[in-house]
Amino acid sequence: MLGERIREIRKRKKMTLEALAGDELTKGMLSLIENNKANPSIESLSYIAGRLGVEVSELLEDISSQKLRALLDEAEKIFNLNKAEVPNKFEQLIALIEPYIKSLSQGYESARLLEIYCRSLYQEKQDGWQELSKKAANLYDDMNLTSKRAGIGIFWSMVKFIQHDYSGSLSIFLQERKQLEAKHHFIDPMTRVDLDYHEAILHFAIGDSEAAAAVMKNAIQFSKEHRIFYRIDDLYRLAAAHGLMTKDKEQQQHYLLKLKQYGDFTEDEQSLIFYDLFQALSLNSEEEKYHEALGIIDKYLSDSKTDEDYRAWFLLEKGKSLFGLGRLYEALVCLEEVEIPDYAHHPYDLSLFYIKDSYKALCHAGLGNQERALREAKTAVKHFEEMPPTPYKEFALETYNSVKK
Repeated sequence: MLGERIREIRKRKKMTLEALAGDELTKGMLSLIENNKANPSIESLSYIAGRLGVEVSELLEDISSQKLRALLDEAEKIFNLNKAEVPNKFEQLIALIEPYIKSLSQGYESARLLEIYCRSLYQEKQDGWQELSKKAANLYDDMNLTSKRAGIGIFWSMVKFIQHDYSGSLSIFLQERKQLEAKHHFIDPMTRVDLDYHEAILHFAIGDSEAAAAVMKNAIQFSKEHRIFYRIDDLYRLAAAHGLMTKDKEQQQHYLLKLKQYGDFTEDEQSLIFYDLFQALSLNSEEEKYHEALGIIDKYLSDSKTDEDYRAWFLLEKGKSLFGLGRLYEALVCLEEVEIPDYAHHPYDLSLFYIKDSYKALCHAGLGNQERALREAKTAVKHFEEMPPTPYKEFALETYNSVKK
């Protein structure tokens, strides 16, 4: 309330009641105002604001600009923490921002706090995030903050994507992009690349490779022309994955080499791990050089610093290598350990993981466990039912028919 804001600013500035009252107010009257037992006139309010060195509007706001900025700084620090290290970070953010929700009505700080709050509600599976997200989007539109507004549109699209409603996700994305381009006449280069990247992955997700490849290649070319390295590693990974899924080895190796060059130059660990993973995958599936693949794989699996999310990928490839070498029991042990990471939702990623059931079926068939082999092969085919056509979907069906015979 007004009195509390006056007291808070006065104490922050280390002023006494007498010092703030000056010649025009009494100490008693000022005390009544601070305790919300008396309302100051416009003249008195202007006088108090002048003595405090602030604008009258700051005293009338439900929350001061300075406090709002401090709140956002604290929220950003928590929001950017690794969830693995702080499992309850979204609960913390909700508790931090919730008392101020009704006061978040204008300005960048309000919009960003609303965005963080609604994303936290979504992560905690609580209701009400949709309306607050729309409010944040409208504030960003009013301020012409294109990149922030685009981020909210992408977020809405990704909600459907995580539910594996890929068509619904693409529909929302295209609608949001259309509205963004209509309202914001200038789209900055980084935002454009971000939009192109997400549009490409969504076209790939529904199996429209032609549209996806066109958007992806345009984004890569645009990045080169404008010397924008933002998202270039993601685009190279996407292009390499597309080459894998379309059996275009030349494209796959071209973009993997680009990714390695980028990783070496920027010392980006994720890019270099992805390069090694794809090399192992290629040695396993295309060249059948299982010992070489194991050399790459074991380097990561034996390193305690390897992230758990990456371990799942390398365990899968190790199972495939061991199967290729005829070490069926060991292969099954690896494949049974493989768990699909929580972040894997794209059909390309899921296809790579779903194939583990086909390899488990082949291992069981080789060991004479025909009933178990058929069950695993059926599981793989069922997982691929909603997936777009890929070599992995073909392999799952071929494996099922082979085991069935």
